[in-house]
Amino acid sequence: MADRSFVEWPFFGNDHRTWAEKVEEVAKGLSVDHSNIDVACQELVKTLGEAGVLRPTASENGRFDVRKLCLAREVLSRHSGLADFSFAMQGLGTGAITLFGNDDQKAYWLPKTKSGQAISAFALTEPGSGSDVANSSMTAKGDGNEYVLNGEKTWISNGGIADLYTVFARTGEGPGARGLSAFLVTPDALGFEIVERLETIAPHPLATLRFNNCRIPKSALIGELGEGFKISMAVLDVFRPTVAAAALGFARRAFDEALTRVKTRHVQGAPLFDLQMVQGHIADMALNIDAAALLIYRAAWAKDNGASRISREAAMAKLFSTEQAQKVIDKAVQLFGGDGVRSGMPVEQLYREIRALRIYEGASDVQKIIIARQSLSNFNGGI
Repeated sequence: MADRSFVEWPFFGNDHRTWAEKVEEVAKGLSVDHSNIDVACQELVKTLGEAGVLRPTASENGRFDVRKLCLAREVLSRHSGLADFSFAMQGLGTGAITLFGNDDQKAYWLPKTKSGQAISAFALTEPGSGSDVANSSMTAKGDGNEYVLNGEKTWISNGGIADLYTVFARTGEGPGARGLSAFLVTPDALGFEIVERLETIAPHPLATLRFNNCRIPKSALIGELGEGFKISMAVLDVFRPTVAAAALGFARRAFDEALTRVKTRHVQGAPLFDLQMVQGHIADMALNIDAAALLIYRAAWAKDNGASRISREAAMAKLFSTEQAQKVIDKAVQLFGGDGVRSGMPVEQLYREIRALRIYEGASDVQKIIIARQSLSNFNGGI
C-alpha cells in the first residue's frame, strides 16, 4: 500500500485528509475497460461525477481548493491513468469559467461538468504554437452578435468527446499575448469539426480541431476581450501543480510495485532487496518521491492561502515531479528485468503514461525558463 503518512503534514487540514480517504475508496472500486478509450473516459466522468469526486474541479465562487485537486490526481493516477485524465480535464476544461466566467456561464456549465453530465476540454495548443501561447494564430472576429472563429487547435484532450471547449483565439487588441481572448464553443457550432484523432503511446482521447468560419454568440466570450493570455496563465497556475501530483501518483505506484518485486524475487537464494545496489535504487526512489511531494503541496498550499500567482512554485513542482517520476518508473522497470517491458505489466503501463506529463501544460524546458525568470525578477541585488 502506498505511503499515506504525508497527509499528516501541516499543509493539510482534516477536510483534506477526509477527502483523500474518500477518493481512495472510490478509486479502489473503479473498473476501467481500455478496449474503447472514448467510452472508458465517458463512463469514468459519469462515475466520478456521481460519486462526488468531481466537485473540486469547478467552483461558482471563483476559487479552487488546489490541495484537493492535487490529492485527487495523486490518488487517481496511482490507480488508473485514465481516471486521473478524466478528472483533470473536467477542471482544466472549465477552469476559465470558474476563474473568469460570468454568472450565466457558471450557472449553466459548472453544475453539469462537476456532476459528470458534461465533458469539458481546454483548446490552447495549435500546430504552430505549443508552449508559446502568445504566438497563437487562430482568429476570432466580431460580426454583429457573433464571433467568427478560423484556425486549428491540436493535441486537444477530450477532443471528439467533449460537450464544451474553452478555446483561445486572436482578437487583436494588441500584439502577441495582449491580443488573445477566450471563448466557449460547443461541438454543434456551425463550422466546427474534428479533423483527426491522435494516437499516442498511452492512449487518451486526443484530437485536432478545425474552425472554419465557426460562428458562436457574443455571450460565448469568457472575461473581457484581450484577457485570453491572462486567463490561460491563471488556469495553468492552478493546474500545473496537479500535473505534478499525477506524476507523483504514478511514481508511488511504481515504487510500490518495485518494493513488492525486490521483496519477493530471489537471486542466488536471497531476496533481490539484499543487494546493496538495489537498496541504493530504492533509496533514490523514496527520496525523489518525498521531495516531489513537498514541492507539490507547497505550491498548492501557497495558492490556497491567497497567493495571487504561484508561477515559480508551480513550475518547480511540475518540473521536478515529472522528471523524477520518469526516473522512479524507469528504475522500477529495470528492477523488473524482462517483465518490466512486458506489455500489460503495471510498470510498463506507467512507463508509457509518465512520458507525456513532461510535455503537456508546459514542457520541462519551459518550466526552467519560468523558474529562471521568476528568480531574476525576485532578486534584489548584492549580498
